[in-house]
Amino acid sequence: MINKLVNHLDTNFTPFTAKLSQPLTKQSIKVLQVNLGKRCNLACSHCHVEASPKRTEELSPEICGQLIDLIDNFPEIKIVDLTGGAPEMNYGFKPLVEAARKHGKQVIVRSNLTIYFVDGFGDLPAYFAKHQLRVVASLPCYLADNVDKMRGTGVFDASIQALQWLNQLGYGTSPDLIVDLVYNPQLPTSEKFSLPPEQGKLERDYKRFLQENFDIVFNNLLTITNLPVGRTKLHLERKKLYDSYLHFLESSFNSSTVEHLMCRDLLSVDYLGNIYDCDFNQMMNLPATTVKGEPLTVAKFLEAGSLDLIDEVKTADYCYGCTAGCGSSCGGSLVS
Repeated sequence: MINKLVNHLDTNFTPFTAKLSQPLTKQSIKVLQVNLGKRCNLACSHCHVEASPKRTEELSPEICGQLIDLIDNFPEIKIVDLTGGAPEMNYGFKPLVEAARKHGKQVIVRSNLTIYFVDGFGDLPAYFAKHQLRVVASLPCYLADNVDKMRGTGVFDASIQALQWLNQLGYGTSPDLIVDLVYNPQLPTSEKFSLPPEQGKLERDYKRFLQENFDIVFNNLLTITNLPVGRTKLHLERKKLYDSYLHFLESSFNSSTVEHLMCRDLLSVDYLGNIYDCDFNQMMNLPATTVKGEPLTVAKFLEAGSLDLIDEVKTADYCYGCTAGCGSSCGGSLVS
């Protein structure tokens, strides 16, 4: 599928691998990122997972048990990063949280904030605080119209209420209760493409606006580039902008971002237990493999008794999104 996407680009397009001075090698694994499933209470226009309330795919008890074994047996895993869909809605969320916290690992929950107001999930903010989860929450703008356009009517107001709730529990002020916000640009409707603004300046703007208007505080703003994957890819294709957007990302390539790419020390796991180098490769079905080209699973890591089974990171042309400008990752920009 990836080759088909590349083939219809004009000959001036440089494949991502040609930009690298050497193969992108895997480093010691520090982050276990688990996509628990595609169930979500929202259906955001930019979602690379294509999650929605209609999706039913989620983690099984068997794979959840294997992931807990992985957390128990590999102390080099320092961070367990739980995503989705809305990770809180999918099977295994709390068992994985508690397994990781038992070993003192940092747990990140990538929360859409609005889930707290869905029946059956009102305990989440207190649960997060009890287990000292780091909350990373999407708020793609500090203006209501822009947020609702991307994420659905009423999402901005619900997000504000959720952030105020977290603040009341100590998030944003207690050193053990971290809440970060995520910015990504509006989806383009013409060839006037843009990368995220400088992260530090935009963070100051967010903090000032949210403090002055809603008395909200938070820790960090993370800026993320829209990668042409999932619903973003579908949007670009509908607008006939896919090729030109890839060209734009290529023209913004910054070689200094490569050594900081998140895929180098991360394992991305899907709800079936398959292993990928990153969440974007997961959505594009580009699995991580052994030197012999064998796809990897959680079970194979457990059988081997080692996390060092991957030599090189699998790349594709959408990787330009992570290396454009200041770079982009699940932790925000990569370089100043």
